[in-house]
Amino acid sequence: MSTEAGAIQREKAFSLADVPSWLWLGIGVYALVLVGGQALLNDSDTYWQIAVGQWILDHNALPRVDTYSFTKAGEPWTSSSWLAQVLYATSYNLAGWAGPVVLAAGSIAATFALFTHILGRRIPAAYAVAVAMVVMSLSMGHFLARPHVLVLPIMLAWANGLMLASERGQAPSPWLLPLIALWANLHGGFVFGLVLVGAFAIDALWNADHAQRRSVVLRWAAFGIGALIACCATPYGWGSILAARKILGLGELLRLIYEWMPADFGKFSGFEIVILTLIAGTLYSGVKLTPPRIALALGLLHMALSHVRNLEIFALLLPLVVLAPVASQFALRPAWLARTGASMPVMAVVLVLLGGWTWLLAARTNFAPPESQSPAAAVDALKAHNSKRVLNDLPFGGYLIWRQIPVFVDGRAELYGEAFDMAFYRAMQLKDVNGFLDLLNKWDIDAVLLTPSTPAVGMLDHIGGWRRAYADGNAVLHVRTAR
Repeated sequence: MSTEAGAIQREKAFSLADVPSWLWLGIGVYALVLVGGQALLNDSDTYWQIAVGQWILDHNALPRVDTYSFTKAGEPWTSSSWLAQVLYATSYNLAGWAGPVVLAAGSIAATFALFTHILGRRIPAAYAVAVAMVVMSLSMGHFLARPHVLVLPIMLAWANGLMLASERGQAPSPWLLPLIALWANLHGGFVFGLVLVGAFAIDALWNADHAQRRSVVLRWAAFGIGALIACCATPYGWGSILAARKILGLGELLRLIYEWMPADFGKFSGFEIVILTLIAGTLYSGVKLTPPRIALALGLLHMALSHVRNLEIFALLLPLVVLAPVASQFALRPAWLARTGASMPVMAVVLVLLGGWTWLLAARTNFAPPESQSPAAAVDALKAHNSKRVLNDLPFGGYLIWRQIPVFVDGRAELYGEAFDMAFYRAMQLKDVNGFLDLLNKWDIDAVLLTPSTPAVGMLDHIGGWRRAYADGNAVLHVRTAR
């Protein structure tokens, strides 16, 4: 009897040990992000993303023209993140603000579980986990309940599939194509996925024998055409690609949108520490990469330096680019080989416990966007005055859409365009005082809702025809008193 009990105990111990480290890391990341889940809602765009998703669910159709502003009403607009918006709206309907938080946290956890799994197939587990923690610390600032978070595991799986194919000197599997089709329905950044096809095709050409290069080129070209077609597998068809490119044509405006600003090394940051450490490590250890991998690594660095929003792309993909050369050069042993599956009964228990913990945390935590982006009292005062045409500050656009009030401007920069948004910025900052007065008259504005720090607030306090109707630490409301 004791022998049988010992065997059962050994089987239990084996099952626990059989759960791979990358899966436990994913669970840990999920718990960490969910505990700090309030930070995932620190973006006013989340309001209108969910509002659009709810409109899609209510109308069983996709928006093709703007219906949320009075400045661009009726103009063509493509929601390139329609599927992510539906997922966020559905999660909100199921669990309130906890729903989008859990959805985003789950996607982030899946990203880092997959990332650690990929690294662990080439390097020791301790190294894989350490790299994952550095990548997570670099990416934390852009972890928000927005569509881009939902595509991070897809981007990682797509890049890994391309990388493995290039290292084998083969074309990627056609089974990868549904990944980029899903990406195209979740977020406009899928265009970068097409760029990666070209980058890894060059790498595959470099790795191939001379006699096989023509075949490699033809097979990768066929896959690239297939990827382009897959990107059109959206309700908007070819329009998805055209819409995704609009954001890159915003010119000067990109320097005013935080996530599109270049990296700032005026203050010492974690990003700078990582870059300097990588340079020092490369110089000291003599890491060698092939020219295509060097070009890809420098391209990722250029993206991160050019736009803050690309930092997590750099952090997640650079380790994949250098993974095989570094592992080979330093004879690193993989953390796991063929057997990486977990004991199903054990994992079922873990998932049930994790689900129960999630429910308890969500029930006891009042997740909600910050008051600085949710001027509820000011909007109540706005509605009490029955104002129809509101000149709003950009951070309030999402909340006004949420409250079903037509906006002057919101976070959809590709809809408003460079000229409109730049004129708006100069007017609000009183860099163009006449432009500000022209906005009030041209658009027949009867209320102005701004943040207290916006320079135009002081001007409205001192010009005739306007009075301050409400003010608090988050918003100032002026209403027109005379024409």
